[in-house]
Parts: sequence; structure tokens; C-alpha cells
Amino acid sequence: MSAIVQPGTPQISAVDAQRVENTLSLIAPKWTTWVVQTLAQQNEPMRVRDISARIPFTSQPVLSKRLAQMQTDGLVTRAEDLRGAPYQLTRAGASLSQVHQALAHWSQAHLPLGPTAGAERVEDALRRLQLRHTTAVIQSLDEGPMRFVRITEAVGLDDPYTWQRLIRLQADGLVTRTGPRHGDPYTLTAAGQALGPVYVAVEHWGNPTAATRLTAHPVATATRTHAPRPPGSDGIRTAAALRRSPAAPNGLFSHAPAPQPRVPVTITTRSTPSRGR
Repeated sequence: MSAIVQPGTPQISAVDAQRVENTLSLIAPKWTTWVVQTLAQQNEPMRVRDISARIPFTSQPVLSKRLAQMQTDGLVTRAEDLRGAPYQLTRAGASLSQVHQALAHWSQAHLPLGPTAGAERVEDALRRLQLRHTTAVIQSLDEGPMRFVRITEAVGLDDPYTWQRLIRLQADGLVTRTGPRHGDPYTLTAAGQALGPVYVAVEHWGNPTAATRLTAHPVATATRTHAPRPPGSDGIRTAAALRRSPAAPNGLFSHAPAPQPRVPVTITTRSTPSRGR
């Protein structure tokens, strides 16, 4: 069980929980991180078969479907609307490197996964954070230890749902209890308390105040063989994807990303680590 720590990181309570969860729902689906990091590492447009060759532990049809959804969400684009046209990252997709770095640093510091591929470490972290109302529960517990009834009141959920969420958060190492007795309060573990920088990075990526300042142009590559899409088209799709939730923001990004270093996606023998309490 992770160590109990005292609450007090203001960043967790400062973020918009609904915005964070809307953004996580966009970037957390399986294989999204692998695709983003593969395209970033290659730094050139890639066809589905070429992406699949670099992610051999899933199938090409699965990646094709994921890429199609990522294009709808504004994370990748194609220079031509032709079958088989190569994909490349949009600016939105490329700027995910900052979110991935925050997730990786948090995971390395607080989750005992052992040897794990960088992309798998990020996806493991996203799996722990993406479930609905997880952010709200963690944000409530950032105020201090709480008994079950207070948590249900704070997040506005019914008892069975709150119970299920707390069980999952304990299994994922984000929440523990202050003692072994029935009714003892819940509190954040060291891993849960350290989520402030992660939530800030996620919220910053999904900042709705700058949709007009960052259009989703394809990322510049060493070799460009096709004309880019009209400016802003992918940004519109990405904003629309977040608007699927009634409380979702109207826009996404806060600034055009600075050039980022390539992110290695070296495959290790342990790509799906087990979890423990």
C-alpha cells in the first residue's frame, strides 16, 4: 500500500475537473499514445502499414480505426483525402508530448512498474486517471481525509457508484484509508497527491481560451510531398470532439507548441505491466 501523505498541493484543486476528464477521454484510448509517439519519432508522414510495422503487438485494422478516430478528433491529419494517404501529427497531436512527459515523470516517481516501454507507461497512467469522476474524487480528497459519506456529497454521486470508484482508485494506488476499521476516512496516497502537475498539463493542453490562436496545421517535417489541409480544419474537429460532453469547453489549446525532442517508443519485453494495491 502506498504511503499516506498530507494534502496541500493547490494545483489539484485549482484545475477544472470536468475539462480534465473531457481531455483525458480524448487522449486516453488504447494505442493513441503509441501512434502519437511513433509519428513524432519518425517525424514524417506515415502510412497505416508503416505505423503498424513499428507497433507489431496490435493489428493493422485496429490501428486503422484508431487513426480514423484520431483524425476526427484533430490529433492527426492526412495531406490528401485518398485511401492509403499517409498520416502526420497536427500541432495538437505534437503538443501532446508535454502531457506525455508529465504522465511519464509521475509514473516513474510513484508507480512500481519495472522495465516498461515509454508509451506503455503513459497509457498505463492514463488508464488509472481516465474513468469518469476519478478527477472529482481525487480533487475532493486533496482537501484532506474524508469519510465515505462526505465524498459522496462532495462529488454528487450515489453510494454504489462512489464505492466502485473508490475501490478502483485504491487498486490503482491513488487512494488509501487512514486505518483498517470500517468507516475510517479515505485519503490520497503519495501518488494521488502528486497528480497536480499532471492535471495542470492536461488542462493546459485542453485550454479553451486559445482555440482561435492555435489551428491544427500539420507539423512541419523534413520531407513534405503533399499540400497541407486548409488551416483550422483539424482544430475545429478536435474542439467538436470535446463538445460531445455537455460540460465540455468550446476550444482546446493555449499556444502553439515549441519544438519537442523525439520521444522514444522502444518496445520492451514488458509492455503491459500488472498492477497491485
